[in-house]
Amino acid sequence: MNIQWYPGHMTKTRRMIAEQLKNVDAVCEILDARIPISSRNPDVDELTAGKPRLVVLNRVDQADRSSTDRWAAYFRNRGYAVMESDARSGQGTARFAGAVRELLAEKIRAYEEKGQNRVLRVMILGIPNVGKSTFINRVAGRKTAKTEDRPGVTRSKQWVPIDRNLELLDTPGILWPKFEDQSVGLNLAYTGAVKDDILDTETLGCHLMAYLGTRYPVPLAAAYKLPALPVREDGENDIAWGYRLLEAAGRKRGFLISGGEVDTERMAKILLDEFRGGKLGRFTLELPEDL
Repeated sequence: MNIQWYPGHMTKTRRMIAEQLKNVDAVCEILDARIPISSRNPDVDELTAGKPRLVVLNRVDQADRSSTDRWAAYFRNRGYAVMESDARSGQGTARFAGAVRELLAEKIRAYEEKGQNRVLRVMILGIPNVGKSTFINRVAGRKTAKTEDRPGVTRSKQWVPIDRNLELLDTPGILWPKFEDQSVGLNLAYTGAVKDDILDTETLGCHLMAYLGTRYPVPLAAAYKLPALPVREDGENDIAWGYRLLEAAGRKRGFLISGGEVDTERMAKILLDEFRGGKLGRFTLELPEDL
């Protein structure tokens, strides 16, 4: 799968990030805890080289707890500071200012030794629809960043004061020109980070059903009140098995059309809505050991 998705403002975002780095003390990257690697722009390490980094695993309320622990350890082992949050409810966001000050403790000490009381400035990065604006609003304690449940809403940079000694630089969500890895494109589509019209909804639903059926069979069966999932046949690919899972869930929900056929397209839309809303359970779509 080679999904192209690079609106013009993404190019401007890259340029703006490069220009503004000299004005910030640290970079905070907001990731989706369900897809921590797929929700990272691969250019960010190169773009922000040399700056202290804080990784925020957001939407932990929707991710598998044990997987989130493994991802936190993964990023810490690579030298990042890590915190977890659920920006929608505000869980974890109160720890942000303290995490930044801990990350920049040496710089703060150096300022104090010189008798300076400098404002710390942190650039906030994140791909579209990862919860970045909601996170900033929670940290600021007021609505400063525009939020909307669709990708690509923040279009320009803005400075957001948090307290007398801390300011955030909000940036537009940054994606990349194309997704060479099919799993990255699918993960971004499942979570709504790319627009729904990029992939056929039914195909997307088949892929997601197959993944959940493989890694989370018991919670998936429980979510759709199925006594058991249809067994995957030898050699059956994701699309074929996922379609049968969609059919089983749709039949249970009563999504039938003429002739008793299941409306699998409607079921696929429901599946994606319920997955994105956290209504099916807590699922993580990629693990450090898969890398």
